[in-house]
Amino acid sequence: MQDMIQVVNVSLQFGKRVLYKDVNLKFLPGECYGIIGANGAGKSTFLKILSGEITPNKGEVIIGKNQRISTLAQNQNAFDDLTVVNTVIGGHQRLAEIIALKEKYYALPEMTEEQGNELGALEAEFAELDGWDADSNARIMLSGLGVSEDLHDQNMKDLDAKIKVKVLLARALFGNPDILILDEPTNNLDLAGTHWLEEFLLDFKNVTIIVSHNRHFLNQVCTHICDVDFNQINMFVGNYDFWYETSQLLLKQQKEANKKAEARAQELKDFIARFSANASKSRQATSRKKELEKLTIEDIKPSSRKYPYINFECAREPGNEILAVENLTVDGFFRNVSFRVNKGEKIAFLTDKSVRMDKLFNCIMGLEKPDSGTVTIGKTITTSYLPADYRSYFEKVDLNLLDWLKQYSTDTNETFIRSWLGRMLFSGEEALKKANVLSGGERVRCMLAKTMLEQGNLLIFNEPTNHLDLESITALNQGMMRSKAVMLFYTSDEEIINTVATRVIEITADKMHDRVLV
Repeated sequence: MQDMIQVVNVSLQFGKRVLYKDVNLKFLPGECYGIIGANGAGKSTFLKILSGEITPNKGEVIIGKNQRISTLAQNQNAFDDLTVVNTVIGGHQRLAEIIALKEKYYALPEMTEEQGNELGALEAEFAELDGWDADSNARIMLSGLGVSEDLHDQNMKDLDAKIKVKVLLARALFGNPDILILDEPTNNLDLAGTHWLEEFLLDFKNVTIIVSHNRHFLNQVCTHICDVDFNQINMFVGNYDFWYETSQLLLKQQKEANKKAEARAQELKDFIARFSANASKSRQATSRKKELEKLTIEDIKPSSRKYPYINFECAREPGNEILAVENLTVDGFFRNVSFRVNKGEKIAFLTDKSVRMDKLFNCIMGLEKPDSGTVTIGKTITTSYLPADYRSYFEKVDLNLLDWLKQYSTDTNETFIRSWLGRMLFSGEEALKKANVLSGGERVRCMLAKTMLEQGNLLIFNEPTNHLDLESITALNQGMMRSKAVMLFYTSDEEIINTVATRVIEITADKMHDRVLV
């Protein structure tokens, strides 16, 4: 089989900082490769090397002859003067060129014989590239991603930013590229759009290379994981869960150095056998099963990355009366929303507009008044809230992290506070950083530390995974699963919904759907 794209001895460094050294990889057709790594490891940079946007210091990227690479454009304003449909069709550059040339020829008052022959050749190539169905194919793709038909012929400059992202994704997918390179393709996609993309990639016959923080998405579509670690990029068979669980098993074995080598080997073999048996049931994993069975201890090594420790303990067990919402209405957002929360429940909320959840959760917390309806919180209940917009907690506060976190702790001893910051990966001098200069991911980790210290028995999370890396998202997921607190949460992370929720409530502008999960 001809390699579609091959990385040969690639090295890249900026000044003294080495991102990768002597990387050698092959990406084959019919496979989907997920690129993972800690923040700043160079995942997106590697995609730019593959697409030719960045030249490595050493080595080369070899692409098969006449292979077309398609990437997810990041500049939302690059196509403002084009219609939505033409933006998508333009993802196939050669097809778009042919369409423009054809229009130029047909606009001529008369054609020479030579021009007629050129037009004939263009028409033949146009048909070969499925040009006659290009317009309808583009519209079908847009609709699948959730771009409504009334927007298809509008100019890009008139679209909302979240819709533009979907159009740019359709542009990348259009025309059956030989090599598809996607950087965070599920950003701003709702669950329906993400499922459509999953189905598209499962049926895609060529090379797919993806960077994503969406673990459920990586698990659904990836046949291989490429881990950026130790200044290398190591490729493993399987999806994200298999890479993570194997890495954690080996890390545990490393710590148990006194365990016999034979016992460690057998433990790993048993784990691989169990996982390969499960993997064989998935749509694209029949060939993976044989590859997984061939793995040895030497094929995988523990990750160097660190995971925060997230554990939500309750200072007080909740009573039977938790929360009652009766006929809650906020005009323009939702009407007559009613539900009761029971002890032990963890409720995931779904909606077509995230601002609805801002309004609902703010009303429950008493931060906003509804137009009508009531919210009743039980007498034994202590709430803790992580809002989607937490800027006010940081931007007007001139405190270091130690003093910032002390605000939310009954124990203000410095050693105690440092231990909590250490759990959230702020160690040593990092505890003295100013709270108002933190990155988005660092702020969320601080908010999670605040939530844990408050020890509420009713936790409300509004898009808690925003800005977090895969390690922190995985740790949050595990913490939510372990916790005995009652939870209300809204998230785009499908893995958290699937593994944490006991009940799902979907809210739109004029109706509500409530279902308990078995």
